[in-house]
Amino acid sequence: MPRPSDSAPDPASARAGARRVSVEPRGPVLVEGPVEIVLDDGTLARSDRFMVAVCTCRRSRTYPWCDTSHRRRERAEQPPEDRNQR
Repeated sequence: MPRPSDSAPDPASARAGARRVSVEPRGPVLVEGPVEIVLDDGTLARSDRFMVAVCTCRRSRTYPWCDTSHRRRERAEQPPEDRNQR
């Protein structure tokens, strides 16, 4: 009769096939690559990069990949007034 430890998968081999996915608050989902994504229309998007950012806001021009379009566009600060004006 096999012992429970004999039938349990090796933790190292279980991790070898796993992908790490990180969810960024108000940002993309980061996935360790390579990655294949099936889009709504059935087309396949592929990336061989070691880490990819998947767009979750759908603002990206390179959807399904994130191009940081989710970031708020802020105006540059006004330069301080020159107090030595003539």
